[in-house]
Amino acid sequence: MSATVVDTAVLKTEIRLFRREPGSLFWILLFPTLLLVILGSIPSFREPESGLDGLRTVDAYVPVAVLLGLIVGGLQAMPQTLTGYRERGILRRMSTTPVRPVALLSAQMLVYGGAALASALLALAVGRLAFDVTLPEQAFGYAVALVLTVLVALALGAVISALSRTTKIAGAIGSAVFFPAMFCAGLWMPVQTMPDVLARIVGYTPFGAAAQALNQAAAGHWPGWDHLGVLVAWTVLLTAGAARWFRWE
Repeated sequence: MSATVVDTAVLKTEIRLFRREPGSLFWILLFPTLLLVILGSIPSFREPESGLDGLRTVDAYVPVAVLLGLIVGGLQAMPQTLTGYRERGILRRMSTTPVRPVALLSAQMLVYGGAALASALLALAVGRLAFDVTLPEQAFGYAVALVLTVLVALALGAVISALSRTTKIAGAIGSAVFFPAMFCAGLWMPVQTMPDVLARIVGYTPFGAAAQALNQAAAGHWPGWDHLGVLVAWTVLLTAGAARWFRWE
């Protein structure tokens, strides 16, 4: 049996297992859009705000909803799954079969990365249809920023997996990283309303840079090369760290 056939079988299995996880389906695919619907249902959030350069609050929260699915999938869902496989000895047993452990890791990244992208598209579609949120005017730049954000989220999740010996530790680390990540993404305070110094600092974090890049593309501008550079730099550093620290057993 060729490696390609085995890898495809692993991917199909991981997709099937993911579909059986109602928690992951809800928190990655549905919760970000549900949060957007709740916020958009507040009448004052549908009125233009001077502090947002004429945008409505619901407009500012669409990028947050887009990032939320990526953060949940990369920082919380994927690390617990991978750590659980290691903890139960599944990865060790794979070494005696034609299945390569790296095929499982790749399948996990494809599954959770794909789910995060689907969540982002759903949030954009609902924002447009339900609240008349303008779709990104610089679509290609938005797509570039979104793909880089998926990569950095998965890379950070791989680091959490590498550093966690048990699923409980993975959950604890994921939760500890989740809240600062969401702050940087603008959940509690949209990036546009942050003081200049804070916005500049947040811009050096993966999801702060992502939020600003998505906002720029949504407004019709090419995402700042500094923000894209931050995403690329974090992806490279985190991937290198995960490769160095990850253990199959």
